[in-house]
Amino acid sequence: MVTVHREAGLRFIIFVDDHEPAHVHVIGDGTAKINLTGPSGEPELVYNDGFKAGEEGDADRGRAAGVSAGEMERISWLN
Repeated sequence: MVTVHREAGLRFIIFVDDHEPAHVHVIGDGTAKINLTGPSGEPELVYNDGFKAGEEGDADRGRAAGVSAGEMERISWLN
């Protein structure tokens, strides 16, 4: 397990022997898995477990997706 990015209280990790498609696991108040390139070419949320529901949780999920989009090129290179 390698932490590839930290931002806004979130930790983005990859497992070096993990399966395709390229993705990151996000750890914060909950956990999430985000494919780096979904069908639309943008990061795609695969699952969310434990991020708070409601406005604050939506902000956390949005922040995770936004950071993934911003870091996608660098993180993709690491995968």
